Amino acid sequence: MSTNANTRLVPVSRVSRTHKLVITAMLGAAAFVLQLLEFPIPFLIPSFVQMDFSELPALLATFSIGPVSGVSVCLIKNVIKVIFKTTTGGVGELCNFLIGAALVVPAGLLYRRMKTRKGALIGSLAGAVCMGILSVPINYFISYPIYTAFMPLDVIISMYQELIPSVNGLLSCLVIFNLPFTMLKGLLCSALCFAVYKPLSPLLHK
Repeated sequence: MSTNANTRLVPVSRVSRTHKLVITAMLGAAAFVLQLLEFPIPFLIPSFVQMDFSELPALLATFSIGPVSGVSVCLIKNVIKVIFKTTTGGVGELCNFLIGAALVVPAGLLYRRMKTRKGALIGSLAGAVCMGILSVPINYFISYPIYTAFMPLDVIISMYQELIPSVNGLLSCLVIFNLPFTMLKGLLCSALCFAVYKPLSPLLHK
């Protein structure tokens, strides 16, 4: 193949970096949109805690590019939400970012060590468990102290007691309700990731 002597070819490594940045940005924007499509599951958890699938794009970025990209997607979606649609002064978005990172970092690191479908499955399960467990201290020490400035703690706990009257205390509420709910969210996002990863693979890797 002949080339013009004056033609400057872009290094492959630079093209690869640009592609990764573009894909990460696109998935971050998609995650923001998915975050807006949240919905309550009132028979599982009080309605002020809602379900969304915004960690799906972060998992796609994690498995196709790496955990740094996955964490970046979590950051991008929450920065956009802080700018355009926050109702918590950024506190809810900070907690969402930390919980999302708790999912994608273990998933990405384990997948990096075992780059197979089995490795992705093990990583997703580990990430969902970490996500659920870490949601307890994150909510207990960051989210709810801020929320109680707008809603008394006994009112918050009473909303949990509508589902299980015997529950008592914020920590018990978080362990009984938020931990399994958050873990379920991670598992659902992981299942969706497995379902759509192959069709989206050409876009993610080209």
